[in-house]
Amino acid sequence: MIYENSISFAKRLDQSDPLNKFRNKFNIPEEGGQQMIYFAGNSLGLMPIISKASVMRELEVWEKMGVLGQHERWVDYHTRLTKSTATIVGAKPKEVVVMNALTINLHLLLISFYQPTPKRNKIIIEQGSFPSDRYAIESQIRLHGYDPSDSLIEIRPRENELCLRTKDIIDTIDRYGDSLATILIGSVNYYTGQAFEIEKITKAGHSVGARVGFDLAHGAGNLNLDLHSWKVDFAVWCSYKYLCGGPGSPGGIFVHEKHGDWSGPRLNGWWGNKQSTRFLMDSELDPIVGAEGWQISNAPILAMACLISSMSVFDTAGMPAIIKKSIKLTGYLEYLIDSLEQYIKIITPKNYRHRGAQLSLVVKKEPKKVFNGLRSKKIVCDWREPDVIRVAPAPLYNTFVDIYRFYEIIKGLVK
Repeated sequence: MIYENSISFAKRLDQSDPLNKFRNKFNIPEEGGQQMIYFAGNSLGLMPIISKASVMRELEVWEKMGVLGQHERWVDYHTRLTKSTATIVGAKPKEVVVMNALTINLHLLLISFYQPTPKRNKIIIEQGSFPSDRYAIESQIRLHGYDPSDSLIEIRPRENELCLRTKDIIDTIDRYGDSLATILIGSVNYYTGQAFEIEKITKAGHSVGARVGFDLAHGAGNLNLDLHSWKVDFAVWCSYKYLCGGPGSPGGIFVHEKHGDWSGPRLNGWWGNKQSTRFLMDSELDPIVGAEGWQISNAPILAMACLISSMSVFDTAGMPAIIKKSIKLTGYLEYLIDSLEQYIKIITPKNYRHRGAQLSLVVKKEPKKVFNGLRSKKIVCDWREPDVIRVAPAPLYNTFVDIYRFYEIIKGLVK
């Protein structure tokens, strides 16, 4: 698309945007009676207007029915999210379930999908992965009696580069070959904004006999995902970022159907028992086939109510339209920031296939001062040490005029 550096062009794009009506479905934060420009959906998505009513509905059930609400309404409440979740990540319904928080889910799946042996005990991650992932992996390695300094393999970018090349990831997988047990890569690197080529990495991992999983914290609701067809073994994600499920909203897991009838190691719990026999209280687990078998406890109803309301918005808009607008929004932001290249460097890949909604900006002079200046001008983005301002326009509630106004303000700050 050919962009123009003008507010009138941004307004024309908004007028022709088929998703422009969805902005009115969200609460846009205000300060001093003025709406903020909110570009922090990669940290916490905005609240859909219907979320409050959804929570109140469940509170009223609790108020009026007590435990009867559990038996008549909540016992299978999590299944209301199954179809929407499967669509978001490109899965079959039986391959997904919403439960817990991301790192809890990662631990639960690593218990199953990281089973090291003296010969095959190494696990690959990318350098600069989100710290929580690294903490979880290191603890799993130690849990099995191995040393992270030997078993943990970090793939590093080439010298003077910040992003990983897919070829280097695949070459590393091939190099470690039959000593490799598991691969865990973030779908999008939280710092650089680089989106990884999931299908190619999965194929390479399987070619050497490794299990392959992904942290989709910055991918779910942001990228075009097709986990089933790509034959990914497992994945985890949160729902409070792009999916707008609210602070602390439950995450989700994907387990490919080939692992559905699981007989290997797993930390079991009551909610992983088939619903038809769960309340017989048998001492022997009767596991659900599919991802639901990894459940441990019953659903957090009030938090799920928020997520159900936000997912209904995603269902209506559709991921193809969301991604199409995301590419245009981020492309327009890139076009405008490139005109300030003597002051700002974009470290996120230029190829839209290798990124999502986020652009990571390095301001060359006094970056923290510029970040604080943005906040004083009612722009919400976020800072990541040591020097990155992350800007993530969300297609459902951000506009092209938001992009242009951000550009005008940061231009004034860096100059």
